Amino acid sequence: MKRTHLALLLIVVIAAVTACSGTRSGPGTITDNWGRQVHLNSAPTRIISHSPSITETIFALGIGDKLVADSKDCDYPEAAKTKPKIGGSYTPNLEEIVAMKPDLVLTDGFVPELITKLDSLGIPVAVINPKDINGILTDIELLGNVTGSQKEAAEVISNMKKRIDAVVNTVGNASRPSVFCVYEAIDTTKPWTAGPGSFIDSLINMAGGSNVAASASKPWIQFNMEELVKANPDIILVDSQMGTAVISPEELKELPGWQGITAVKENRIYTIDDDLLTLFGPRIVQGLEEMAKILHPDLFED
Repeated sequence: MKRTHLALLLIVVIAAVTACSGTRSGPGTITDNWGRQVHLNSAPTRIISHSPSITETIFALGIGDKLVADSKDCDYPEAAKTKPKIGGSYTPNLEEIVAMKPDLVLTDGFVPELITKLDSLGIPVAVINPKDINGILTDIELLGNVTGSQKEAAEVISNMKKRIDAVVNTVGNASRPSVFCVYEAIDTTKPWTAGPGSFIDSLINMAGGSNVAASASKPWIQFNMEELVKANPDIILVDSQMGTAVISPEELKELPGWQGITAVKENRIYTIDDDLLTLFGPRIVQGLEEMAKILHPDLFED
């Protein structure tokens, strides 16, 4: 059953590359992730992104020169930091966007009123916000088509597929350790974690693990200590942002409620960069690789 489960995951990921119905693009009409019809008179050359994930993908396609502005939160790659800023990811500045005279604005949809305002001004705006790993691949192809970078998009997707294949094939026959991801721990008795429908849940499965929150009702939930102790994960992953963990492994080891958990007793607490697990760009594969090395270090020895 384990091998069958992993094989099905792999088949779904590969199939996503060709499952792009409704996203034909270039000059003309495209369909974004909200199902909106977006009309383009020509291939865009003045693009604005206020999502770090989208900005990362634009640069991966080799068209960073077409990105005339991005958000204050866009910090990868380094060149993204040098672009003019049009506010934060959740606080875009409409006046600054309009002043840049974009022929396409790319958004993750978290600020719906921005979309309404841009529509009223006749500025093309497309929502790029995939819900799963398959959607990431599909949207890379979509952005390649929209910007005339089909070849570059195909190369990025091919590279991602090969790396995904390599991980899934390597862990195919391995045991599946139980994993708990600490996404936020202001209240250490009710830490936030990733459930089904999140990228993290998918990555844990593909990396050869079993998410202890897999049966949760939402993609992001709070796990109380009773649930966590009962689940008794083999491995704990701690999210880090800008190089700083939301809570350090050393701090976790000192918490009374956590000390009886297998992962804590066996010192199997690891930090991993949040950007590699939650941003819907090409680096999601790097997150998969790093997670697989944590879960199965014996299978990924250098």
